Amino acid sequence: MIKNFNTTIFYFFLVFGISCTQDSLIEELEQTEIETPDWTEQTHGVYFPDFQMVFPSDKVNRVDITIDSDFWAKMNTDLSSNIGNNRPAPGVPPGETDFDPVWVPCDLFFENQQWYKVGIRFKGNSSLRSTFLEGLKKFSFKLDFDEFEDTYPAIKNQRFYGFKQLSLKNNFEDKSFMREKVASDLFFDFGLVSPHTSFCQVYIDYGEGAQYFGMYTLVEEVDDTVIETQFENSEGNLYKPEGNGASFASGSFNSSDMNKKSNEDAADFSDVQELYSVINSTLRNTDYEQWKTQLTTILEVPVFLKWLAANTVMQNWDTYGKMTHNYFLYNNPLTKKLTWIPWDNNEALQSGKQGGALSISLNEVGENWPLIRYILDDEQWMEEYKLNVLDFVDELFYPERMIPLFENYIELISEYVVGNSGEESGYSFLNSDSDFSSETDFLKQHVSNRKTLAEEFLSEIH
Repeated sequence: MIKNFNTTIFYFFLVFGISCTQDSLIEELEQTEIETPDWTEQTHGVYFPDFQMVFPSDKVNRVDITIDSDFWAKMNTDLSSNIGNNRPAPGVPPGETDFDPVWVPCDLFFENQQWYKVGIRFKGNSSLRSTFLEGLKKFSFKLDFDEFEDTYPAIKNQRFYGFKQLSLKNNFEDKSFMREKVASDLFFDFGLVSPHTSFCQVYIDYGEGAQYFGMYTLVEEVDDTVIETQFENSEGNLYKPEGNGASFASGSFNSSDMNKKSNEDAADFSDVQELYSVINSTLRNTDYEQWKTQLTTILEVPVFLKWLAANTVMQNWDTYGKMTHNYFLYNNPLTKKLTWIPWDNNEALQSGKQGGALSISLNEVGENWPLIRYILDDEQWMEEYKLNVLDFVDELFYPERMIPLFENYIELISEYVVGNSGEESGYSFLNSDSDFSSETDFLKQHVSNRKTLAEEFLSEIH
């Protein structure tokens, strides 16, 4: 299923042109057209993604973004009008954010090169609302490098080292700044499809000079290069379920909750509807073997069980089993089966909210989460789940491996997080420098605690 990254790729050439409806932007675009000796096929064209450049594991990249003050005002006006300024009562969650933030153009600078008229918008759900209501500016952003190619033909098919879209995640609720990266890497190292990530300093000039927005995690987009490079065929249906239907509980299916991310024009949701129908079918009670056969025909059950083991052992409460979001389903055309893809891991590696993360046994999970309950009720699949738990703690998630990894990341990012060159007031979720050290200490102990609990779970069942 996984592609070889050395696969020979045929590339396309960037087509240059120019048009613009606003005189000031025409003049600016014409000026940048003259000064584009850095624009090459490898850096700006439709080229095979350069993972080493964009997602290094041993350095902190820096990106500088320039947004016209009028466009910055437009972004903030849009945010304010959709969220409002009413703060929730103390202790009450801020709620969800259900709107599509406006795109505006910006210029992005990296390694002494410029990318032109890049689309940028705010991103996030409750995290976006919380950040705004707290009066902070450390928002998460989504980048699309050819979002405005119709307005500015000179950037047709513009890419960032082969990437069309990227996310700059603000590490909301993560004072260690590591969870998004570490969890995503753990999934990937465990053999699952998962986005690449890297640490990234972000500076933004929105008309008042370059401002350090803080330490971010740069994340590969699933509907861009994850599908293109980690599957042999990228033409299948991709879904990002969100809402009640994402539970797949009986009576919950609604195509509007499936959020189709590919093949949108074909309003065909038959594959995810089939998964819903099969998991809730009465065959589970009347013809069990037939039910299992049907389920394995539509869902990559071994992949789901592998994800479930890793997700549960490390603890990741903000996803399926507790919350109805933060995963993708991809219908691989080669197998005709839906594959589970984890997403949005900033609240992993901790017990979390909403009553805390699930136990490793998952005994408390009810029929309202049928993909967990009904699959683990099967003796054979439960044994497979247990083996995955064992493999995860033996191969990846143990103190002797994870603690040096944490310490390496601490050394790598600390100067950009705390101290004189660290995050600044108004652009940080830290209350003090000690928040960072306390949280990184927690992560080290967390691995030891979870490995012990996993071993206790495995010993109890043998």
